[in-house]
Parts: sequence; structure tokens; C-alpha cells
Amino acid sequence: MTPTPGAYGPGVEFLFGLERFGMKFGLANIARLCEALGHPERTFPSIIVAGTNGKGSVTAMVDAALRAAGHRSARYTSPHLERIEERFVVDGHEVAPEALESAALRVQRAAQDLVASGAFEAPPTFFECTTAAAFVLFRDAQVDVAILEVGLGGRLDATNVVTPVAAAIVSIDFDHQAQLGTTLASIAAEKAGVIKPGIPVVCGPLPPEAMTVIERVCREQHARLIRTDMSPDLAARVAALPLALAGRHQRANAAVAMALLEALDAAASPRLRVGADAVRTGLTTVSWPGRLERFAIGGCSILLDAAHNAAGARALAAYVREIAPDGVTLVFGAMQDKAIDEMLDALAPAAAAIVCTTAPSPRAAPAAELARRAAAPGRRVEIAEDPMSAVREACASKRMVVVAGSIFLIGPVRARLARGILR
Repeated sequence: MTPTPGAYGPGVEFLFGLERFGMKFGLANIARLCEALGHPERTFPSIIVAGTNGKGSVTAMVDAALRAAGHRSARYTSPHLERIEERFVVDGHEVAPEALESAALRVQRAAQDLVASGAFEAPPTFFECTTAAAFVLFRDAQVDVAILEVGLGGRLDATNVVTPVAAAIVSIDFDHQAQLGTTLASIAAEKAGVIKPGIPVVCGPLPPEAMTVIERVCREQHARLIRTDMSPDLAARVAALPLALAGRHQRANAAVAMALLEALDAAASPRLRVGADAVRTGLTTVSWPGRLERFAIGGCSILLDAAHNAAGARALAAYVREIAPDGVTLVFGAMQDKAIDEMLDALAPAAAAIVCTTAPSPRAAPAAELARRAAAPGRRVEIAEDPMSAVREACASKRMVVVAGSIFLIGPVRARLARGILR
């Protein structure tokens, strides 16, 4: 998802140039950046959304409902599918390229001054600087509220520099163990870092060992914990809605979004009220591309889903078994550092055939390696290095095609399919 050199101005090119520094956790850099930029993150109330899976969907739902209630809301999500502008949405629209370039240039100047003065202990990362750019963009746009999707974890994620008015922890499962720990309790402890004193915290269904951690931190922070799994009334109200996002797992996400909006409505000043009609509108009209998204091209039915870990693969497999009980042709590409075997264990039983491909990323697992790991007696597994070649090959099977395994695969494929291109 790094652009072609020269595709953007020098400010955005500076952001992409920081990708070489990889990931780094800690709030020191983002705090110094925010200070140098005049603390843009303090100019609007924030809602922060953490979780292993579902946090993007919840962020999109909450944003849609707030806009339906008449608020000028913004959302910051990551990663992007096709264009970096997707990460920064104000009043339902991606920011204009020139606005992003202006914000990025200001972040670049601030970051370079801090490097020159020795204020940074380490070079700033791509995510730190894009987060700072989001704050600048939202300040410039004079938004009423911003919904921030945590990038990774929570406690040391750059988004956590804010003091939110409400928080959500959508789900907790295994992912990014190298950074977050190898137990559900340790992962929960990192995500619980978004819990701040006195705020409402909404949690989706969590494993018991994770919920124990969240409950403890909420007690310590005197934060009101709202558990969606303990509210039959909430579940019934969500079940009665024709949700815009497909899949049973989206009902759990919608319950988190509804509870978060209702908590915000109850706790906020009149300037952030969200009525029941707006909540309904948000949940039934929201758009979130690349998540169980369907395309029909040249007689081929194609389903895209950004499932990129074991929990996401299980949710996708459950949906596929409902809509295509006779099996689909799976186009699969994943990053080397993901739980590939667990993902295949979930998805392969729902597939009549698998076409392994190499996602366009330096971190991608080679198609041949994926095919070796997918191989099993009686299972048809093929290799097509190029993702679009893999999709065309899968379409020849005359079955529904499911493309999944990584957002780095979904983004480029979606870019072609959205233009009606199957080549």
C-alpha cells in the first residue's frame, strides 16, 4: 500500500518514507509532536476504539450514527485499502489530498525540528506521524467529535495520547503476540490501556481471562464498564435491525456500537447527544469496504474480506458456510508473521478449492509456502503468484470466489474489481 514514487506531494511522501522505521511503541514521540503542533488532539472530544477484530466496523458505525445525529464527526482508521486518504474521514468524506498534504507538511516540519533538537529518543514512525496528521486535520476541520481506531494494542498506541470521553474494547483474541504478549490476559492488559478515569467503557464478549483484566482496570480507574454480553435487551434491539454490514459477527460489533452511542448520549453534554433514530440510521446505512464486500464481474461472484488472523478467519468461515454450503474457491494470501496455519484450519473446510497467491507486500508469505501449508489429502490447492491471476483462475471454477487473508491482498484486488476489471 506504499504509493508509486511521486504520486503525492513532499509532505505525504515524508510520511511514507517513515515506514522503513517499522513499528515502535510508546507515547513519548506522539506527545512531543502534539505539543509542537499546539496540541490539536485537545481541540475536540475523542472516542477511542480498541480490539483484536471489529474495531474498524465499530468506528465506522459510530461515525455514521453521530453524523445522522447532526454532528460534524471525524474518524481515523488504519490501515487503508487503496489510498492513504481513507484513514482520515471528516463528515463522511475522505479528506482532500491538498488538505492532507498541508497537514503532513506541518507534521514533517515539527518532526524534523524535534529530531534536530534531540527531543526524540528515536525517529518518529509512520503511524505516529499519520496520527499527528489526523489530529491536525480534525482541528482544521473544526469537528465536533472524532472516533479513533487504535492501531495496535492500546496502552502504547499513538492514538492513546488523547483523553477520550468514552472507549470501547470490541474483542480480544490472539494476534500480534510478539508485541502484545502470548496470553489473552497480557493482550487484554495492553488493550485496557485505553481506559481512562471516569469514562464509560463498552466491551463486547471477551474470553473470561481477558474480561477479568478489563474489569480490574475499570475498577482501578473508576470507569463504568458496560458489558454487551450481559444485556439481553441490547441483543434483542440489535437483532431487530437490518444491519448494513453482513455476517453474524457484525451483530456483536453493532451491540458495542449501540451501547457506546447510548453511553455517550447519557454522559455527554447536549452538543453530543445521539438519539435512537440516529443510532438506527448509523447501524443500518454504514459502509465499510473490504469486509464481506461482494462484487459480480463477468458472471463471477466475488466476496472480499479483510480477515487477517485466526478469529477473523473463523468469522468469515461461518459466514461462507451459510451462503455457500457446497463450498467456495478461496484465494488466499497472508503475511509471514500471521497465524497462517490457524487461518487455513478455519477457512479450508469451507472451500472446495484453494488458490494461494502472494500479496503485494514485502511481509507477504510466498504463494508456494502457503500452498505447502494448505496441502492436505483430498484438498485441491493451486498456486498463482499474481493476485489478479489468482482471482481469474478461481473464477474459472464457476463457484463463488472468496478473497481473504490480508488487507494487503484485499486492497489491490478491490481497486481492480471496483473498476470492473478482472485482469
